[in-house]
This record gives sequence, structure tokens and C-alpha cells, in this order.
Amino acid sequence: MCTGFYLLLQSIVVTHAFGVGMGLFHFAVFGGGFSITSGMILIPMLFGVGIVFFNARNLIGWALAVGSLAALIFGVISSIHFMMRPMSLFDLLVILILCVGGTGLFLRSLRDQNRA
Repeated sequence: MCTGFYLLLQSIVVTHAFGVGMGLFHFAVFGGGFSITSGMILIPMLFGVGIVFFNARNLIGWALAVGSLAALIFGVISSIHFMMRPMSLFDLLVILILCVGGTGLFLRSLRDQNRA
């Protein structure tokens, strides 16, 4: 089971499409499209950090800084893409049989032995 899941995770490629000019959030407005980029999110974050450094008790500054940071983290996570590496059908079948067969054996070992 462990070998099957190891091989399965090794065959997955993780890519991203994140950049300063990359559109993170897209909205449809009056029949057209509007995109908020990560650079646009950095502007309120900078204002929020500046306000917090000027007055640490200002709630608007904290809201701008924390909200912008949360939007950036969400944008980075949502721009991640998962793909399978090219492999033969035999390789894929071996990996899946190891995963499913090993999981079945593992679950069978957890069953109560008195209930046959």
C-alpha cells in the first residue's frame, strides 16, 4: 500500500501560474470581464501595513493588511495545477493495484478476528 501511494504521488506534477500581473480573481461586470491581479492586492496591503506602523490600534489598517494577505494566500493556492506524468497503462495499473490491494489488506487486518 505504501509503495503504491508513494509511486502515485511521485507521478503527479504540481505547477502554478502565479505572478504579479497574473489575474487571481475574475468577475463578470455588465457583460464584460474584470480581473483583479496580485499586484492590485498588494496596493491595499501596503496601505494597511503603513497604517499599522503609524497607529497599531487602527482596525482599518489591520483589516486591510490581514485581508490582503488572506487574498494573496488564497490566490496562490487556487492557482496550483496538478497533472499526471506520462506513463504507460501497465505502470498506472501496477500503481493502482498496489494502492487498492494494499488498502484492502490493511483494512482486513483491522477487522475483528472473532467475527469470521
